[in-house]
Amino acid sequence: MQRYDYLKAIAADAQDALAVSTGWGSREWWAVRPGDGNLKTRTLGLVSSIAAGLAIALPERKVIAIDGDGAFLMNLCGLPTIAQQSPGNLIHLLFDNEIYEASGGTATASRSTDSVVIAKGAGYKQARWVTSLEEFRAEFRAAWQRNELSLIAVKVEPGQPKDLPPLKLDEIENKYRFMRYLEATEHKGILNPGFDSKL
Repeated sequence: MQRYDYLKAIAADAQDALAVSTGWGSREWWAVRPGDGNLKTRTLGLVSSIAAGLAIALPERKVIAIDGDGAFLMNLCGLPTIAQQSPGNLIHLLFDNEIYEASGGTATASRSTDSVVIAKGAGYKQARWVTSLEEFRAEFRAAWQRNELSLIAVKVEPGQPKDLPPLKLDEIENKYRFMRYLEATEHKGILNPGFDSKL
């Protein structure tokens, strides 16, 4: 199974959650759940930290981090801080295809590393591997209900469907649309602190 298959399996369950993604996973997530509540990060490794920051700032809002093994391993120093803050509304998804897919397919260290063990060692109380679509969706729904910081990891095959629509926005446009979306849905000023969404 590929990452896209797993994302498609939970798209309806994600409701109005905010989603932070990177690499090819961003294009796939937009295909299965388009919307301005999706934020694509360009810098490898920042998905978990940005998603955690959103979850801490908006404790009543579910936040999904769509991470890859290369990006996950590049931000190991962030895991203890995320675990220490322990935002219960953050669901951290880790799709491990054992390569840096978006940059040419170089092998990552995940072939000899257990990311779930690392997450638990950093302080994640809920972290586990799953091995099927059914188990993945069930664990995602359980994480949604228990409201406790959770990491769900799954090994996936590289690649993505050839017929995916292209992302028709760059990171700058995405950022501003995302922030305007937050202003409108959270009724808070971000770009302009005097913003009043009721006007």
